[in-house]
Amino acid sequence: MEALRWHAARDVRLDEVEEPQLLPGTALVEVAFCGLCGTDVHEYTHGPVMIRPGAHPLSGARPPITLGHEFSGRVVAMDGEVPGIAVGSRVVADPCLRCGVCRWCLRGEYHICAKGGSIGLAADGGLAPLVRVPLIELHAIPDGVSDQHAALAEPLAVGLHAAMRAQVGPGDHVLVLGAGPIGLAALIGARVAGAATVFVSEPNPARAEIARSMGATAVFDPTTDDVRKEVFTGTGRIGPDAVIDGTGRPEAIDLGVRSLRRGGRMAIAGISPSELAIDLRQIVLYERQLVGSLGYNFDIPRVLGLMASGHIDPAPLITGVRPLADGAATLEELSSPNQHVKVLLTPQEI
Repeated sequence: MEALRWHAARDVRLDEVEEPQLLPGTALVEVAFCGLCGTDVHEYTHGPVMIRPGAHPLSGARPPITLGHEFSGRVVAMDGEVPGIAVGSRVVADPCLRCGVCRWCLRGEYHICAKGGSIGLAADGGLAPLVRVPLIELHAIPDGVSDQHAALAEPLAVGLHAAMRAQVGPGDHVLVLGAGPIGLAALIGARVAGAATVFVSEPNPARAEIARSMGATAVFDPTTDDVRKEVFTGTGRIGPDAVIDGTGRPEAIDLGVRSLRRGGRMAIAGISPSELAIDLRQIVLYERQLVGSLGYNFDIPRVLGLMASGHIDPAPLITGVRPLADGAATLEELSSPNQHVKVLLTPQEI
């Protein structure tokens, strides 16, 4: 079969590889759709970032490695049992690899496992016709949720988790920094959590328009607008209760900290190698809280349930569906400024 594999920075190839073999406690999933993530783009442009150059301690996998951790598909074989899932079931994966025995796994915090990694980064992923998935990571797709929409359960779970980390609650005022995939997912997560208003800071006009269509109270351009002042005014001269960063950019995070109300909470979900220089008085003197937000923790089945109930509509996030053969060219396209939010690749006929 053909798989889109990462060999090195700027070196992603559609390679001919052997089909994965079924192992104890795993399933083979025939991939329907797989999203390209900002992490995939970072690996393409600057990798290895999260891909290890040597063997991963849990999977033993080493480059070249098949990318793709945002996928939906159908179980074609399984070794073991999972309630509600059988051969033929439509599924998504929570791609977090976990050891199951470290302090964090035993506390239910598998997403920060001491040896953790992800399918598509630490083991071969879903940018191929078939992918092997540990049974513990499978989740059934509810009836009424399409395979395309289900492929967005993983990135939407990132936003829901970030909203929970920022402790967004009913009636809160929220500022989301960035309207890329993480920021838009955070917008949805904040709305689901009951936020009264969700302001968004985003300079890209196309992404700003998508944010408006998905329920943003107002969208401001940080290159021309005084975002802090606008949000301060829009919250009755108080400031947002919570800020969620989806950019990983130091200037955005600084803006978020300064915008928070006294006692407010900020979750940083954007990942970058940038160093953050911040005036600690902005945190200490106003008792603001600043936390990291990594991925998801039992959030993917919540997202699937919210899709099934009609509370989340991921359709506006999908800005392209392309064949797997276009994967390398699409990564190159996404590595430069563009209008896309989420591009799905499929090994199936389009």
